[in-house]
Amino acid sequence: MARFEFKLPDIGEGVTEGEITGWLIKPGDVIKEDQPMVEVMTDKATVTITSPRAGKIMETRGKVGTIAQVHDVLVVFEVDGEGATASAANGTNGSHTKQDDGPAATAVGDIKESLPGMGGAAPRASAGAEAGLSFYSEKPLATPATRKLARDMNIDLRRVPPTGPQGRVTKTDVESFVAGGGKPRVTDDVAAPAAARGSLAHPVVKIVPPAQVPGQGPLEERVPFAGMRRKIAQKMAQSVHTAAHFTFVEECEATALSELRKRLKPFAEKEGVKLSFLPFIVKAVVAALKKHPILNSALDESTEELVYRKYYNIGIATSTDAGLIVPVVKHADRLSILDIAREIERVATDAKNGKARSEDLSGSTFTITSLGAQGGLFATPILNFPEVGILGVHQMKEKPVVKAGQIVIGNVMLLSLSFDHRIVDGHVGAAFAYDVIGFLQEPERLLLTV
Repeated sequence: MARFEFKLPDIGEGVTEGEITGWLIKPGDVIKEDQPMVEVMTDKATVTITSPRAGKIMETRGKVGTIAQVHDVLVVFEVDGEGATASAANGTNGSHTKQDDGPAATAVGDIKESLPGMGGAAPRASAGAEAGLSFYSEKPLATPATRKLARDMNIDLRRVPPTGPQGRVTKTDVESFVAGGGKPRVTDDVAAPAAARGSLAHPVVKIVPPAQVPGQGPLEERVPFAGMRRKIAQKMAQSVHTAAHFTFVEECEATALSELRKRLKPFAEKEGVKLSFLPFIVKAVVAALKKHPILNSALDESTEELVYRKYYNIGIATSTDAGLIVPVVKHADRLSILDIAREIERVATDAKNGKARSEDLSGSTFTITSLGAQGGLFATPILNFPEVGILGVHQMKEKPVVKAGQIVIGNVMLLSLSFDHRIVDGHVGAAFAYDVIGFLQEPERLLLTV
């Protein structure tokens, strides 16, 4: 019998690490070749990795929630043979294998292209963390100018929280790290635990459970903060701490929109389409974005350039069991209202069922979030960073409105729009909001772009 070490394979598309979201095996199991072993969540998709060969599981490395780097050993097998240098067998669905120069082999399993769900978790641990250091990345991405600035300030880039695209460390990140109390590199420095995943300037928050009451069970329940929920938290924190948010709120008298939808609804039903207000709102947003291109832009902090996108991909915030997900309606400017309705139904249903494709979850240029029947009065939506604008749609209610000097009952909904004040001036954000409202109050204008 021989020892065989299986490493996290190179999944491709620039992926360098993945979060273990579920083990399908345990030590002592005897498994077959191509049997699913572990589910790993990357920024691209959830990947099920299969066994490259038959054998007995001696050891699994990494708890659910641990971040594994490519080429980290995940599973140790006991296999027949004299050594463990043979190449791994193919995974399922035509997956390929790659021979390693050392005693371990790798194999890529099925790409499920589904939303990763919640699972048990352990603190993220990297090699640096195990050595007593708190790193955001073992190999941080940064421009030469940023690296020079870090060297001049004697700062270890691995400890700087990145906010740039694809996790890139920017010059602003380095300066903020220093201003926030970040310490220069020292050989005997013992940092905060890696589980904190925060800057050295931020203390680790530890919640101490209350004393046990005799005769009663635990007074607290601890649920792992992992999977998609942790991804959402990181994204929201990045947005709040990077963009300078400001919110503009205004009423939209939508009686004409409500009547138009009511007239068109039977025709949509004949086409097999459920027609809500959302496709009209998407059309109104696209029309307003064309008038205010700054709202369809994004700031590339790595190059300090403002990128004007000439395509209109509208994100639709969708509530799922795994958390709030933003599937994307691509090239909404090229679609009719019925086409938009179909696409919203498709991507939202896939997201709720955990079957969304990776390409349906990326590339948005502006986001719409709707609380529907639970819309409340208004809210202050958080930007889907690096976008510079987001529209919050709230419940439509019957309210008294003034028309031609008369008080009548109208259908009114509140719209709340948040903007990145670094990019969007207040009067520009207000003008954009009133253009959206104008299209919704006179929805026939939208039909001119069908």
